[in-house]
Amino acid sequence: MPNLASWHPQIVHFVVALLFVGLAMRLVAFTPYFRFTNYAATTLLVVGTIAAILAVKSGLEAHDPVERIPGTRPLVVEHEEGGETTRNIFIAVSLLELAALGLTYRGTWSRYARYLYVGSAALGIWGAAELFETAEHGGELVYSYGGGPGLRTGDPQDVQRLLLAGLYNESRVDRREGRGADAAVLVNEMARRFPGDTSVRFLHAESLLLDSKNPRAALAAVDSIPIAPKDGRLRSR
Repeated sequence: MPNLASWHPQIVHFVVALLFVGLAMRLVAFTPYFRFTNYAATTLLVVGTIAAILAVKSGLEAHDPVERIPGTRPLVVEHEEGGETTRNIFIAVSLLELAALGLTYRGTWSRYARYLYVGSAALGIWGAAELFETAEHGGELVYSYGGGPGLRTGDPQDVQRLLLAGLYNESRVDRREGRGADAAVLVNEMARRFPGDTSVRFLHAESLLLDSKNPRAALAAVDSIPIAPKDGRLRSR
């Protein structure tokens, strides 16, 4: 089977959508309304379980670069364990769903299908709680620890964009907290690494004025930025 590491973000979104909607339909199917939801629930839960199996596989194949980031290993391990638990729960749910579906075509045995559906719903609620927690840890890895941007594709340009975003955001934090010298260091590093980026050059000029308190250098930096005559947005800036 091919390596699915780069597909992990897409797969996990299908898992969340299919399993949550499938569970909702299973619960609705216990009411006297919308009878079609009985078979729809089985379909969505089984397909969602297959997606969960692929999500665990792709996650295990994608975890190495993320795990090497300082401070991420405990959260990565917790995320992996949560994914495996979720997968196993929904495998059990799918088996109950398929068994119940089989009983509906067995004449007198069909009355027992409802008990299997109740068991499926109960397990599904537990699985949904595990899925939510696992998804929350995954989001924390990506948005709080940077475990994804710049790493998923292995493209050096993606890593550069991750670095640029980190330098920019941390420089803003330093400036807001009154650490102008630290902010200036970070913006200078941005200017050194991305000399051809016009927006970075403007940020550098801004930092010279606000962080380094050097208006003369800031004006010189702005004057050195080439701007097309018809580019009204940059000229006004």
